[in-house]
Amino acid sequence: MAITAQDVKNLREMTGVGMMDCKKALAASDGDMDKAIEWLREKGLAASAKKAGRIAAEGMAYSCVIDGVGVVVEVNAETDFVGKNEKFVDFVKGVAATVAACAPADLDALMECKYNGTDLTVTQQQQEMVLVIGENIKVRRFARFADGVSVPYIHAGGKIGVMVNLEVTGGIDATEIGKDMAMQIAALNPRFLDKSQVTQEVLDEEKKILLAQMANDPKMANKPDKVKENIVAGKLNKFYAENCLLQQAFVKDGDVTVEQYMNAAAKNLGGTVTLKDAVRFEKGEGIEKKQENFAEEIAKLAK
Repeated sequence: MAITAQDVKNLREMTGVGMMDCKKALAASDGDMDKAIEWLREKGLAASAKKAGRIAAEGMAYSCVIDGVGVVVEVNAETDFVGKNEKFVDFVKGVAATVAACAPADLDALMECKYNGTDLTVTQQQQEMVLVIGENIKVRRFARFADGVSVPYIHAGGKIGVMVNLEVTGGIDATEIGKDMAMQIAALNPRFLDKSQVTQEVLDEEKKILLAQMANDPKMANKPDKVKENIVAGKLNKFYAENCLLQQAFVKDGDVTVEQYMNAAAKNLGGTVTLKDAVRFEKGEGIEKKQENFAEEIAKLAK
């Protein structure tokens, strides 16, 4: 498979590894991006793989609670300018209100719901917004929480929208606890909420990479297998601490984990709090944005 400069650039953006090593990794993996990332990690060159891909599309991620129902949505537009447009923001809020009221099963069902406060479907209202604003607009995804206590958080005016869903006992107000956890999710983007969610497949892959790294390290290569297994077990605890929300160090107090903070804060209020679920939407996550060559555009217009 032919390897292009763009392939090398994409791999570099995903891993933070130098261009030459990215080129070697792609050559060794026949251009397969996932295998190239694995190759780099086995060589100890990439500490972790950033799975999300380059964030490029514009628009807004929005999170709110309406009549006790938690909703987080992402709606995309072509430019950052439109993403801040008052009419666009109102449309996004209307989509969230529609999700809360209609409880659609999926995105297709949402697009057929009556848009909040109108006789138009969400699809028709979206088409209206395209005509009014003059850009392509697309409702991309949503999540809805009807049960429990939902706490919303919006970062950087809609770059990231987070919803934390809690089970709360004792009649306490867990808003601050939920917001602290949501801010942690926004900042660190954990892959899992708790280590219990980490699948055996993921653990096996991590073990494989860690063992390969030791095999490539002259100081570690000749150590007994039992010693290597003990080292891997210790490093997996670090994996949990980096990738699982409840096991992460709490950003406001690095001496405790998020789980320890949650439990202690709830106890101080006279109740208990359990994390049931959480969703993090980052606008444009995984969408490749069209790269404009303005010099070419101007040259075309000049002809």
